[in-house]
Amino acid sequence: MPHNTGRVAAPSGGRLEQNGIRRKITHARNAVATVPVKGAAKAWKLALARAARDTIGLEVDLTDLQQDRRALAELLDLPPERALVLMLAGPKEGLGLMIFGPEILAGIVEMQMMGRVSMTPPIVRRPTRTDAAMVSTLIDRALSGLEQELERDADLVWTSGFRYASFLEDARPLSLLLEDVNYQVLRAELALAGGAKSGLLLLALPADGRGRPPQVSDATPIRAAELVFAAALGEQVMSANAELVAVLAHLKLPIDAVLQLKTGDILPLTNAGLDQINLEGLDGTRLSGGKLGQNRGMRAIRMMETAPAARIAAPKPVKKQHLAQPLPKVG
Repeated sequence: MPHNTGRVAAPSGGRLEQNGIRRKITHARNAVATVPVKGAAKAWKLALARAARDTIGLEVDLTDLQQDRRALAELLDLPPERALVLMLAGPKEGLGLMIFGPEILAGIVEMQMMGRVSMTPPIVRRPTRTDAAMVSTLIDRALSGLEQELERDADLVWTSGFRYASFLEDARPLSLLLEDVNYQVLRAELALAGGAKSGLLLLALPADGRGRPPQVSDATPIRAAELVFAAALGEQVMSANAELVAVLAHLKLPIDAVLQLKTGDILPLTNAGLDQINLEGLDGTRLSGGKLGQNRGMRAIRMMETAPAARIAAPKPVKKQHLAQPLPKVG
């Protein structure tokens, strides 16, 4: 009888090998699975995407985002070759760091120069001060948005108050410029314009918390909504125009006399005085007294809260009446 043990062992070993490969792939996928982000990481994701869209019309997706705490020695090992290294200035003389990988820098420059991001690999070159100027507005807008997103979050203490300060030609002076303290590091992998270019963006800020604390409100959600509505309504009301009328005197005339008025007629104003001006609303309500004067060559009214009530009385509203005859036409 032929011996076929070898034939049976081969496929069995193949199946074991395939199962082992599948387990390794599954383990690798689980290891790189996206971890839900919150706090500063989540806020940075939103703020950066919004800033890129609003400042240069660039679509930015964060394909991977990690937040960790690093010592200065560890931070100095993170910048890649030919990266754009920028210093950030913050509260209490704190210094932060932002690093653009060469791919991300090239994509941002292309978007501003050509209005699109190309699929062509970036040219290997040393970043310049012009590059820093082209990304400075985007940086400040993103950092400002980060603060707004964290207005009531504890991470605001170490993220607030930082803005673009200066450009470094390379990363070597960082060990002399940065303090030897721990840093909160947000390391993001970006995809520009749907993946036309992708690369690293790194934000590092002192972890000891030098910014302002978050705003804490004891108001319930309903009360908070009421306060927001009241503030918005107040802003609209206070920005509305209010028209005042300076009244020297009121005069009553028969309607036929009014219809016969013509240019050059003189109307006697009894009980009128330059020191007894009434400020009235459009409905005739007296708001304040005053006196006529001038300011810088223009006519002016000096409001006098303690002025006695003017002798001028607002006319009472006239009730509507049906006239037996039509009014004469005015020339």
